[in-house]
Amino acid sequence: MKRGNARGAKGAQEGGGVTNGPKEANPATVRNAKRRGDIQQEWCFTSKDRWRWVEPDVWTERMLDALEGGVKGGKWHSLIDKVYSLKNLRAAFARVKRNKGSAGVDHVSIEAFEQQLETNIEKLHEGLRAGTYRPQSIKRCWIPKPGKGEKRPLGIPTVRDRVVQTALRNVLEPIFEAGFAPHSYGFRPERGCKDALRQVNALLQQGYHHVVDADLKGYFDSIPHDRLMTLVKTHIADGRILDLIEAFLDQEILENLARWTPEAGTPQGAVVSPLLSNIYLDPLDHLMAAHGLEMVRYADDFVVLCRDAATAQRVLSLLEQWTGEAGLELHPEKTHIVAYGSGEGFDFLGYCFKQGKRWPSRKSMKKIRANIRAKTRRTNGHSMAYTIETLNPTLRGWFEYFKHTRRWVLTNLDGYVRMRLRSILRKRIKRKGRGRGKDHQRWPNAYFAANGLYALEQAHERTFQSSKR
Repeated sequence: MKRGNARGAKGAQEGGGVTNGPKEANPATVRNAKRRGDIQQEWCFTSKDRWRWVEPDVWTERMLDALEGGVKGGKWHSLIDKVYSLKNLRAAFARVKRNKGSAGVDHVSIEAFEQQLETNIEKLHEGLRAGTYRPQSIKRCWIPKPGKGEKRPLGIPTVRDRVVQTALRNVLEPIFEAGFAPHSYGFRPERGCKDALRQVNALLQQGYHHVVDADLKGYFDSIPHDRLMTLVKTHIADGRILDLIEAFLDQEILENLARWTPEAGTPQGAVVSPLLSNIYLDPLDHLMAAHGLEMVRYADDFVVLCRDAATAQRVLSLLEQWTGEAGLELHPEKTHIVAYGSGEGFDFLGYCFKQGKRWPSRKSMKKIRANIRAKTRRTNGHSMAYTIETLNPTLRGWFEYFKHTRRWVLTNLDGYVRMRLRSILRKRIKRKGRGRGKDHQRWPNAYFAANGLYALEQAHERTFQSSKR
């Protein structure tokens, strides 16, 4: 396989100069030294394995080589052509289509955009190449928080802007991903909630029983734009890329008939927001690591696990100082120190950790019950088979995330689901109230099983019986 300039080689790479590596005057003799061809094959395997998630239409072998070895001055130049390449834009649309989503302020849906795909892609290509592309307004809507009377804002960019943002992320994400701390798990390739939960569980088992449970107040809406751009500029020197990022940060918000331009924050719902939010918290990640602290972070939700109360108190002071300097604020009511070893518990990523065990938090239970209620309204007018068919994906997804919980939680939730379904059937025979009493004989558990209802407790039995084999 032909490679570009290796680490330490002189010359320019695609997107910046390759950093020259230090040379040894008299290199030490190494036993079982590998031939150059062997080293090259090993490099190709490890590099490609690590970066297998990158967009191949953007990240060539030569660019990956530079990513591994570092670029001159630590900054990447001449990246805009990678963003507006036709292959990258087509790949970006494919991702946008997979993620689905609604139309933005221009009312152009994904299906409508795809009907004239090549024409639309060509327009984006020419606009980005000529520097005439401008993002459209973001449609602001409010979605209810399950289990609460509150709502949270959601920004919906247009399909064209989501395509461009995805193309931009395809280019930028590997550059910053190379330096992100290992204890950051949110919105990162090949990482997720379960990885973060496993790490928290492992640290608790190792005796880290003093937990700083932190919450950033309105994080996504309060990130200072100027400080964020300063961090982006530490690795990006392409002025047109920087202008494009600033254009997305300054996108106008449209809510009903009101229009305004945000002075801080990254719009929730935008494709590049998760990456930018991770970039802004990356200095905090490395600060914790430099102090030898065990931090586990998923986006703006994080915990720091310590072995003693004094260290936890020191961590809290450190967090207060850093957030103040970064223009952020710790939520005064949701940030506290938990004495896990003394029987106190804490919530993280939907789970409650307490007394050596974990189960769905109260908030998670309210959320799943709200989702079940929404799909099992007594006046929905659908057949029982259809109702169960629409309900099953919700139950399966919930179980896949919470299957490592206590069995009684699953038993209780199964009972709640069947009660909701019996209430529908009870309504249809002109009876009021919830399913109860003789309804258990009219429609026994076997009735719902015969109609294909996904039973959480049975799924738990199947899962853990197979794991013991």
